[in-house]
Amino acid sequence: MSDGFERLLDAIQKSGKNYNIEKITKAYDLARELHEGQFRKSGEPYICHPVSVAEIVVGLGLDTDSVCTALLHDTVEDCSDKVDLPKLKKEFGEQVASMVDGLTKLIRLKFHNKEDEQMENIRKMLLAMTKDVRVIFIKLADRLHNMRTLNGQPEAKRRLIALETMHVYAPLAHRLGMQRIKQELENLAMSYLDPIGYQEVQNDINHKFDQNKDIVNQTKASIEQKVKESGIDCTLEGRVKSVYSVYRKMMRQNKSFDEIYDFYAIRVIVHTELECYTVLGIIHDMFNSMPGRFKDYISIPKPNMYRSLHTTVIGHDGVPFEVQIRTWDMHHIAEYGIAAHWKYKSGDKSDAGLDKKLEWISKLVENESSTADPDEFINALKIDVFQDETFVFTPKGDVVTLPQNANCIDFAYHIHSEVGNRMVGAKVNGKIVPIDRTLVNGEIVEILTSSSTKGPSRNWLNIVQTSEARAKIRQYFKKEKRAENIVEGRNEILAEMRKFPGSFNEEQFQAITAVIANRVGMESADDLFNMIGYGGLSVNKIMNRLRDEYDKVIAPSTETPITEASQIPVAEKKPSGEYGSVIVDGQEGCQVKFARCCNPLPGDNIVGFITKGYGISVHKCDCPNIINCTEQNKDRLVNVEWRKHSSEQKDQQYEALMQILVEDRISMLADISVALADMRVSILQVNTQKRTDRQSLINLSVSCKNLAHFNSIINRLKSIKGVNEVSRGYAK
Repeated sequence: MSDGFERLLDAIQKSGKNYNIEKITKAYDLARELHEGQFRKSGEPYICHPVSVAEIVVGLGLDTDSVCTALLHDTVEDCSDKVDLPKLKKEFGEQVASMVDGLTKLIRLKFHNKEDEQMENIRKMLLAMTKDVRVIFIKLADRLHNMRTLNGQPEAKRRLIALETMHVYAPLAHRLGMQRIKQELENLAMSYLDPIGYQEVQNDINHKFDQNKDIVNQTKASIEQKVKESGIDCTLEGRVKSVYSVYRKMMRQNKSFDEIYDFYAIRVIVHTELECYTVLGIIHDMFNSMPGRFKDYISIPKPNMYRSLHTTVIGHDGVPFEVQIRTWDMHHIAEYGIAAHWKYKSGDKSDAGLDKKLEWISKLVENESSTADPDEFINALKIDVFQDETFVFTPKGDVVTLPQNANCIDFAYHIHSEVGNRMVGAKVNGKIVPIDRTLVNGEIVEILTSSSTKGPSRNWLNIVQTSEARAKIRQYFKKEKRAENIVEGRNEILAEMRKFPGSFNEEQFQAITAVIANRVGMESADDLFNMIGYGGLSVNKIMNRLRDEYDKVIAPSTETPITEASQIPVAEKKPSGEYGSVIVDGQEGCQVKFARCCNPLPGDNIVGFITKGYGISVHKCDCPNIINCTEQNKDRLVNVEWRKHSSEQKDQQYEALMQILVEDRISMLADISVALADMRVSILQVNTQKRTDRQSLINLSVSCKNLAHFNSIINRLKSIKGVNEVSRGYAK
């Protein structure tokens, strides 16, 4: 048959696995019937594609249902008028129908833009993957064949598919440990994205290998002889670094082709871990090793399960080469990743060990289920799944794997949500560091917590690097701070709408936001405000819809000049006590906010400043911004005073800033945290700065009742050993 089915049957026979040929043939017959009359861009019958995908799936060692799914994977999407999922379920069983569904794009839904569509299709695929990992194996096989036959597509489409392959599918194959598929996807994508660069590197590789082929073969022979003389049965393989790997290393590390020392690699495959380390000793005895080029991925495996010993040595002819030493089990995992579970083992997908290795998939989907932002989801993929890893240790010696550039806050939330929510500081290798300090391989990280802290800061959403930390912070605000979120989200939308021409009243604002909420699948405007407030949705993502609805409601003929009086007052956050605590020119209940430049407390002498559209800003009288107020702005100053104490105000808290100059000792931040906890004072934010070898500066934000309370806090901190100075305000 010209469509490749005979080749598929031949591959099945050579695999040695017990496939159900009758069921596979039945799936092929149905796929051929449904795709009859359909052709690919290259001009070949469409059925050639699913047959080729099925052949790749057989090469991965997957089971009968996987091969059937590969043959049928496009039928529901491309032939929906002839077949549906219930029919597939009836003919081939629930597993095949479920996997086909996971591979079918969301073609029946309308999306606002291409990014939304891409996000939802990838999210759907990953969700299906959490139920059955075979879905992603088949999808990777599908993408691999599409890349092999991409020439038939227009150039713009080729680049688009190649970019998606490079950014999503090749890294996903890497995360699953499927190095063969990953390398081929990368090389094919690069050949379309940078054909000139690809050809130049390919030519350099061919030239260099031709020059040193004999040297490499001689080196392999000498290693094999030495290892076997030691009584170790081994198999040796040679490999040349792939075109994309060389290209990427040259670009990232700004190196020339001649500076790529692991261009050649000799792989030594033995039977036991003990033999791996014995061979390592033999290699180092035979050749001079290059300092800093040894990596032990056996004792600390990569997150994609890769295990091997790597060392780079200088050959007798002065040619550097890498030696990889592994067992046969490690080798199968390195080549096929999680798919090796089916290729070389039982294939029982309910295996508890396999489920453990795939936890990261369900965690990713769970973490990102609260966001409607496609960019956020794709960024989470790039950071949590596709980025290089950093290995750090807990004080007990447990290894924690985080994405590259992760910081102490990411580490805290990786340990547990409550550790992150109660975090007040961090130590790295025994020394206090800022909580946003980027972690480096091999460091020992300890998180300092306090039971009195009231949770994370919203600013942490802009600091953390992992979607896990971001999702847990959002979850905290979503669960604990709904009222505050609504105020925050409402204000963000108001700020954007004020940039539009014309003016609007509260009724119009409610009408506009109610429609927008309905369009993004929420029941009310408050739900929309809440989601924006806790960071689940960016205002930028609804700007086009917001402007369209604004233009419908606010007719151009009714536009009036924007004046401060016509603006909707912005509600301020209640937790800081900015309602009813200050009297403005003898009037109670005026909208005020406390200036961040000086953070006034009850007991301070204060003055008000009329802002444009944001109410009265309350400053200390000695605030530099008030002292330096220009003549033309002095008429905007108003008399304000603290409201006399009342029962409704007795528990009101205000934010106060302080800087503490301390001796640099290990437990200093912990002592300060304990002292504040004893006084029942909440720490809102903390960071540290190294001043000298012996001194550090701690910037602290705390919650207090008034000036007298704040002074008592300062006096208590001054009594701590090693605290040299405590003053109000942050260091400039």
